[in-house]
Amino acid sequence: MNNKIIIGRLESIALPELGIDNLEVRVDTGAKTSSLHVDNIKKSVAEGVHQVTFDIHPDAHNVDRIVTCTAPINDIRKVKSSNGTSEERYVIETTIKLGNESWAIEITLTDRSDMSYLMLFGREAIGERFLVDPSQVFLGSK
Repeated sequence: MNNKIIIGRLESIALPELGIDNLEVRVDTGAKTSSLHVDNIKKSVAEGVHQVTFDIHPDAHNVDRIVTCTAPINDIRKVKSSNGTSEERYVIETTIKLGNESWAIEITLTDRSDMSYLMLFGREAIGERFLVDPSQVFLGSK
């Protein structure tokens, strides 16, 4: 426990492989997998690799800024959302950076346009690295 970093209920992360360097996320220990709001999801095959192309609006305060990303499909999973409905989602694997830590995580791609934060940082990504203090914000991002 002594070597775990304490993070708050909100953190600022980077997804360097997706061209995102400062994204506010909601830390959610109730969510198994992290999820990211994306638009215009399109599946394709390039050189035998199944991949997905999608648009991200990394700045919640500037919806005109769009980053188009392409990533290999790691999996397709049925996910039950917080409102109780199930949907199939593409799963990608990408590097996340929080503070001085950097590691690979799985992220499901979905429409979170009705949510306050573009990304949920779930417990599989939190893993053994962090402890969450829900009374604090941006502890790990400093």
